[in-house]
Amino acid sequence: MAEKLFERNPFAFNIRGNLIAGLLALAPLIAVWLVFKFVLEVLFEAGEPIAGPLTDKIKGWMPDLGPALANPTVHWLFAVFVALLVIYAIGFVTSRVVGRRLMHVVERIIVRIPLVETIYSAVKKLVGVIQHAPQGTARVVLIEFPHPGMRAIGLVMRVFKDMKTGEDLAAVLVPSAPNPTTGFLQVVPAKDLTPTDMSMDQAMTVIVSGGATAPDHISFKR
Repeated sequence: MAEKLFERNPFAFNIRGNLIAGLLALAPLIAVWLVFKFVLEVLFEAGEPIAGPLTDKIKGWMPDLGPALANPTVHWLFAVFVALLVIYAIGFVTSRVVGRRLMHVVERIIVRIPLVETIYSAVKKLVGVIQHAPQGTARVVLIEFPHPGMRAIGLVMRVFKDMKTGEDLAAVLVPSAPNPTTGFLQVVPAKDLTPTDMSMDQAMTVIVSGGATAPDHISFKR
């Protein structure tokens, strides 16, 4: 019924075509905005506990700024700025010898808290793995997934030995497209991995774009 209506009325077809074209044109901007909005919300939540008391102090020192700081938008931006300032300060301190020693002391305290220690250790290991590729294999690979004859982009997280055969095995994270924050963890024999020359940034771009920005050449087989 709808197809016949569009055939009889070209104007209605143009409306549908223009709406689809507009959505496709805006899709990248919408994706960027959603990610940017999420990051800003996280920064606001992190900075608010410090920004609130600091705002009260500033109002006491400079009463003339009270009305401006009372503005919700200004307060929100101030909380985000405070969070960024704290992150920068932590990075500055931890890049120095004294800061590294301080972090070591903090970590020794954290490892004494059972549940917190588990989460902290797992995240720290993940960050370390992402920063440094496992020895003996490429970081970005292709694996047979979800079934033989098909390949998926995978990120090698760790290489270890099979307890019985001594064979090299790889823990490979297969990110979902276009949302790489979810995915599947596969344990694959290292010999079955197809290495690539893609960097982490290139692999993430391919995944987020759904393959639209894939390299011109890639090895499908070993």
